[in-house]
This record gives sequence, structure tokens and C-alpha cells, in this order.
Amino acid sequence: MSELDTHANQRFFAVINAGSSSLKYSLFAETHDKRLERRTDGGIEGIGSDKPFFIAFDDDKYQIDEYHWDKATSLDELLAFLIEWIEKFLAPDHLSAVGHRMLHGGTLYDEPILVTPEVLENLRKLIPLAPLHQPRILTVIDTLAARYPGLCQIVCFDTSFHKTNPYIAKLYGLPQSLTDKGLLRFGFHGLSFEYVSMELKHIDMHAAMGRTIIAHLGSGASMCAMIGGKSVASTMGFSALDGLVMGTRCGQLDPGVILYLLQHEGMNAKELETLLYQESGLLGVSGISNDVRDLMKSDAPSAKTALELFVYRVVRETGSLAAACGGLDSFVFTAGIGERSSEIRAAVCEQLGWLGLELDERANQLGELKISKDTSPVSIWILPTYEELMIARHGARLSAECEAHQP
Repeated sequence: MSELDTHANQRFFAVINAGSSSLKYSLFAETHDKRLERRTDGGIEGIGSDKPFFIAFDDDKYQIDEYHWDKATSLDELLAFLIEWIEKFLAPDHLSAVGHRMLHGGTLYDEPILVTPEVLENLRKLIPLAPLHQPRILTVIDTLAARYPGLCQIVCFDTSFHKTNPYIAKLYGLPQSLTDKGLLRFGFHGLSFEYVSMELKHIDMHAAMGRTIIAHLGSGASMCAMIGGKSVASTMGFSALDGLVMGTRCGQLDPGVILYLLQHEGMNAKELETLLYQESGLLGVSGISNDVRDLMKSDAPSAKTALELFVYRVVRETGSLAAACGGLDSFVFTAGIGERSSEIRAAVCEQLGWLGLELDERANQLGELKISKDTSPVSIWILPTYEELMIARHGARLSAECEAHQP
């Protein structure tokens, strides 16, 4: 393993993305023309499972390290390992900033922001809005702050991109007293939508500035409707449970189901949280796996049902989002399933033919950038997302402010 070359005038940025079952990292170097180049990335996957593992890649995506643990390994131990591994590449005193993906900004934050004691205190108050994600991210921030007191840290909110949604699109049919307390539709995956929308502008400005739907289809999945590159509606709402069927999350659910489970099945809040976040979705419906690849290989009827439900929900939500846009000019697939599953893309587009999506089957099979026919009224694209680069860009922009306040 070789260490990165460091230069006195070059700035480096780390991104740590703490998910519900993973700790991913990326390291970027700022070039002389202010571009950010990835030097290494990887992370710890399978946290909470029987066999968590670490894998790292260099800037050419060649694997350069791997490590395995058992189920008894604590989150603190895993985080310490990750930080120490990063240090082998680049000592923190060479870093200009560390950026974090923060799931929820509530009504307090709608822009990336420098971490201060006041910000941390406010973010802790938002834990009930994202009980699985927020605590883990805060643990990472606290650990880094204790280890490196002078290190600049920045949080970027997954809700920020949707701040342009009309007020009416954010409302639930609840009493105003609850709305005033922040029970609103926020939307998530904003960093992914922000990155993909910017990339689309580089590729096809006409498509980017028209009426666009981006489908972020991964283990966590949501869709965003945009007009002129700005979000106007999202499938996710107050929490990351809403909208599409996901890997282990239920998606849209009648609130009456919750009342039934509480009143007649004797479930408590913690059991409901586990059911809705970890035991539902593709895993719950299939009884086999939360991974589309596993379900594609299975001959079990329940696997087919889970995949059909996943596609059905994407198609249903597309109709809703197209209504919010007043029509549709372009449709973009992104994230793990959206980028890699030609079968899911084909199934979605086939059921959306009425809306003007005409798929080029060969381009879809090859995973080309544009996968619609030339005659298609709606252009169809595959654009890889890169949330970590989006966070690093915000970090580079804000780190100058952070450095200005350092003694």
C-alpha cells in the first residue's frame, strides 16, 4: 500500500458516509484548476451482520486492502479501524475538511453547514426524525472531533435539494399545530439528485432544464420530479420510509396499518420500527433477500412478486410525479439498481410507454448513457450517481470559511 503524495499547497478532502449498515469513505485531492480527483475509496459493509468486512480501492478502482471481522465487533472498533486506515494514506493535519452526509436537516437546515457545538446540539434534537441514520453519523462526527479538535467538519443534508418544493407539496392533511412542529414532507436522496441533475446539464441542457424525473433506485429508493433543474416533488416525505418499496423498507403505507399493528397485534414502537425499516420491502415480500440480483436468480414465486411490486410502485409514482411536473421530457435511472439492472429498467419503461418512454433495447442491454429511441418523446438516461463527490464539492467550498476561523 502506497501513501498519497502530499504537497504544501494542495488541499485534501475526506468524505465519510455513515449508512444504516455501512461506513463508506472517499478521499479527494484538489487539483491546480480546482477540480476534485478521487484518490481512494471503500468502506465497511455489513455492519450488524454476522460478517462485516472492509474493502478499499485506489484511484484506478483496483482493490488494495480487505479485512473481515465477526459479529461481536462493535461500531466503535469498526470506526476506529476506518479512521486509522485513512491515516495511513493521509494524516488528518493535511486534510482541509471532512464532509458527512446527514440524512435529515428538519426545518432548521437546508444548506450544507460547518459543524459547530450549536449545530451538533441541534442535530441531536433531530434524531427522532431519522432514528437509524442520524445517531450513527453523529457518532462519527463526535469521534473525529475528539481525536482531531482542529479538524474542519461539514454536514450536507439529504433534504436540502428539495427545499424548492412548493409549500403545498410539503403539507400533510394534519392540524396546523403539528405542521408548525415540523411534520412536513421533506424528501431525501437530495445529494444524489443534486449530482445527477448537474451531470445531466453537462450532457443535455435541454433535458436538464425541462420536466425531468430522476429515479434513485437502490437498497434505499426514491424519485424526484424537477422543473428547470429544481425539485418540485419527491416520493419520500417526512421520513425515509415513504414512497417506493425498498430493500428492507416498506415504502408507502396506509397509517391505518400502523394503528392495526399497535391495537390488535400488540406491537410496540420499537417493534414497528424494526418491521418497517429492516424486515419489509423486497426482503419482507420475498422472504428471500433484499437484493434484486438474488431475486432475479430465484425461481420462487415470492421473488417474482417482490420484483413486480417494486416495478409497479416505480410506475405508479412516475405518474404522480409527472402530474406534479405537468408532463415529462426526460427520465433518468441512477443508483445501484437503476444503473445496473437492465431488466428493471426495461420493465419500468415498458409500463410507461403511455407516457412517451420508448426504450432502445440494445442501448439498455449495453448500459449506454442514453437508452431511448431517437423517436422517443421522452429521453431516457442512465447516469451514475456520486454523492461523495457532491459532498466533497460542498466541503471544498466551505472549508475556506472554516480555515478563516482557525487560529
